[in-house]
Amino acid sequence: MARADDHIDDIDLLAGLRRDLHAHPELGFEEERTSRIVRERLEEAGIAVTAGLGGTGLVGTLQAGNGHRRIALRADMDALAMRETAADRPHRSTVDGRMHACGHDGHTVMLLGAARALARSRSFSGTVHFVFQPAEEGRGGAQAMVADGFFERFPVDAVYGLHNMPGLAVDEIAVVEGPQLASSDRWRVTFRGEGTHGAKPHLGRDAVTAAGQFLTALHTIVARRVDPLQPAVVSACALQAGDFAALNVIPDEVAIGGTARAYSAQVREQVEAEIGRLAEGTAAMYGIACDYRYLRQIPPVINDPDATRRALGAARSAAATVRTSFPPSTAGDDFAVFSGHVPGCYVWLGNGPAEDGALHHNSRYDFNDAAIPTGVRFWTALVEQELAADAP
Repeated sequence: MARADDHIDDIDLLAGLRRDLHAHPELGFEEERTSRIVRERLEEAGIAVTAGLGGTGLVGTLQAGNGHRRIALRADMDALAMRETAADRPHRSTVDGRMHACGHDGHTVMLLGAARALARSRSFSGTVHFVFQPAEEGRGGAQAMVADGFFERFPVDAVYGLHNMPGLAVDEIAVVEGPQLASSDRWRVTFRGEGTHGAKPHLGRDAVTAAGQFLTALHTIVARRVDPLQPAVVSACALQAGDFAALNVIPDEVAIGGTARAYSAQVREQVEAEIGRLAEGTAAMYGIACDYRYLRQIPPVINDPDATRRALGAARSAAATVRTSFPPSTAGDDFAVFSGHVPGCYVWLGNGPAEDGALHHNSRYDFNDAAIPTGVRFWTALVEQELAADAP
């Protein structure tokens, strides 16, 4: 049986497609053009496509042999709402205020290249679902696909994800068991006092001073309440109060919002409770009221031991260097929604040196096309090994 990597599309063609996607970025749930291109390329290869899952998401399904194991491979398609500043880049974004600053254009192309190679070789026995997810960047694309019946319509035994990582070489992959990405939640506290003249603060209830006390105390949660051996992040990222056109007015309300991150369910719950405890205690101390809301968005990505073992075998077939030790990230990824239902593994693929704006979410970031061959080889090797005729 021929191997899939004998049938990989011309890498230059895949790189050209990647640059085309980079030049035409689309935000979450708006990936109409991207989804159409992916669908056309999959159908050209004879892969069955289910479109419109979770909005603009789609799933390509390929079955070969008589194996019963079923796996899903996931790539994200959306861009970010930010302006690209690399004016010297021929394939820079053609849409103002939109850019692929996290490499999802590369993720899409690598999975598409692997799908087409596997469709030609049929070098496996079982079923693989190629999942092209919309709206990973905080808009809930994975949850939308699951709510739309992903696991009922495409039952799988395991799910795999891949993300590029600046700082690793383009022929390098990191595969690590355990936590890889943190939970990503949002919180908001609104202090409600009694506004008054700025010269007569004693006649009101000052929500601004209360907010200042709360912000100072907020940073004691990680330093003094959470176990020092358990990583966590609590950050205040937005503050609204008063009016700079009325600097003699103490306002009635102050709103503060931010993010919280953790690698375990226990710490996640503790952080949620502690923010509320501080908010309510501060409000009581200053004789004002407060409203507290905590919005759980994305659970942590935690690699399953068996799925990690399987991904590690594929990585060793695909990359020149494989790391089994790599620090987790405090960023989040809603791949966790998929891996929360079935065993999963999320791997890091090198994107080259992290310099000159090469970091994720930087306005000069660009996916490194030299990483495409390694990514395609990893996906194809994973399918061939996971769905080998004699695989457990």
